[in-house]
Amino acid sequence: MTRDGARRRTARIRERLDRTSETGNPATANDLAGPFRFLFWLARSQSRRIAWGGVLGTLWMVGLAVPPWVLSRAVDEGLVARDTRALIRWALVLLVVTVLNALLGIARHRTMTKVRMDASFRAVRAAVGHTSRLGASLPGRVSTGEVVTVGIADVYTVAMALTVAGPGVGAVVAYAVVAVVLFTTSPLLAAVVLAGVPLLAVAVGPFLQRIERTGGEYRVHQGRLTTRLVDVLAGLRVLNGLGGKAFVAERYEQQSQGLVGHGYRVAGPASWVGALSTGLPALFLAAVVWLSARMAATGSITIGEVVAVYGYVAVLVVPVSAFIEGGGDIARARVAGQRIIDLLNLPAIRDNQPKGEVLPTGCGPLADPASGVIVRPGSLTALVAARPAETRSVIERLGRLSTDDARATWAGVPIDDVARAELRRRLVVADNDAEIFAGTVREVIAGRLEPDDSRIRAALRVAVAEDVVEALPGGLDATIAADGSDLSGGQRQRIRLARAVYAAPDVLLAVEPTSAVDANTEAAMIDRIREARRDTTTVITTSSPLVLDHADEVVVLVDGKTSSVGTHAELLRTDSYYRELVSRGQDDR
Repeated sequence: MTRDGARRRTARIRERLDRTSETGNPATANDLAGPFRFLFWLARSQSRRIAWGGVLGTLWMVGLAVPPWVLSRAVDEGLVARDTRALIRWALVLLVVTVLNALLGIARHRTMTKVRMDASFRAVRAAVGHTSRLGASLPGRVSTGEVVTVGIADVYTVAMALTVAGPGVGAVVAYAVVAVVLFTTSPLLAAVVLAGVPLLAVAVGPFLQRIERTGGEYRVHQGRLTTRLVDVLAGLRVLNGLGGKAFVAERYEQQSQGLVGHGYRVAGPASWVGALSTGLPALFLAAVVWLSARMAATGSITIGEVVAVYGYVAVLVVPVSAFIEGGGDIARARVAGQRIIDLLNLPAIRDNQPKGEVLPTGCGPLADPASGVIVRPGSLTALVAARPAETRSVIERLGRLSTDDARATWAGVPIDDVARAELRRRLVVADNDAEIFAGTVREVIAGRLEPDDSRIRAALRVAVAEDVVEALPGGLDATIAADGSDLSGGQRQRIRLARAVYAAPDVLLAVEPTSAVDANTEAAMIDRIREARRDTTTVITTSSPLVLDHADEVVVLVDGKTSSVGTHAELLRTDSYYRELVSRGQDDR
């Protein structure tokens, strides 16, 4: 199959899965109450396919027990009785049964593959949808490596566990059918079979518990190491410049070796489960065959029945192995499922109202009851605190990026009640962690708005980013790599600010917009921001005296609450805490 054909086939499968999906996300909080409830939601969402997989799995596994019975008839009625016609007849029956079983096996495998794909796509869709709802609050609440590991390893592990629905159901029914058939042959053999499987479960149980325990530890360390890898790759250019690449590589090697050690602790019980899933059924088979041979020697059963018993017990190896492997899959899925629901249980920001209140005309005032911050309309307000997280929390509440219950207001209207499109049009949060998508300078600065070259150049000037564009071949048509990886930290910061300025919002909330530039550039940036946004509201978090001196009003936060308000000069005279804070910030810079 060509590459294009394979892509079209994958697309058709995904479309079919989407059409047959009953729901795209967990319906209730109970679906996220635990890993087993999450697995049940994945199964319930494709209940018809799961049921069909169980039917096919049952027919296939029960079908495996038919050939031994047919073979026993061929032995007793054909070979022992020396009846060639009977032998040929039963041989043809055996051929037909084998072909039908092969077809059932193919159908079962295709169905369970669809089950895995549906569960995998559904879990990924739920995780991606929820991370998009978390929005800008995601990086501060869960690491990038954790998200990557959930979206790849955990989703695959959970999807694999759903295949138990087919082989698992089939194994139970096949086990019961074989036990009944054996009972008609010999109650003693049936008793041995019925007692054997529980003994196997007892032998494997402790290993499954250990897989679950060690698997949880391994999963935590795997997420941390993936986070470290993402951070290293993102900062590789900086490490090259500082000469720290060898040191970081050595540290990563040490940590990866630690992960290998945790992997060995998981692999130990997992290998025992794999060995026991093959070895114990073989011992079980040997014991039953020995017993049936002794019974044949005494004349209790016929030679054909001995062949049938051997076939029945050999067939039981399949469901017994399915029991053991399924138990291992479920144990691993319980660990992986917990990580997925931990992500899905993170409270999302309240930013999904398609309709709501209309914001009043003007630029505020904005009020944050949690901190007591009040931003006057048309002013340049600076927020300063000893801990940057305190000022950032105020920005997140004012910008509706927080899950806090405190309801910030715009001219008395709760921001949480405002229509999403309306709020995002009139209020922009400029964050240094904001994504820069690959594209031309024109596309990056314009964002979701129509590009206007004169306005783009004006926005670049306000952000003092003209030199960034001039250094790129092609000017506004120059291409910027994903996440601005071909730019320096200060250049990325100015490009992000230019993008926010181009949106021309009534309210601009900027988090440390000048932290990565030199003093001369910083002075030019704050002068131009003040001039360009003279009639609109701008809030900046900073500890830079240069920025604070240009602010119309400075709000000082202590323990997340407003401590004092005034101009930079006033606070220097009257607030000793502010003087110390500004002095410390100047020393840091």
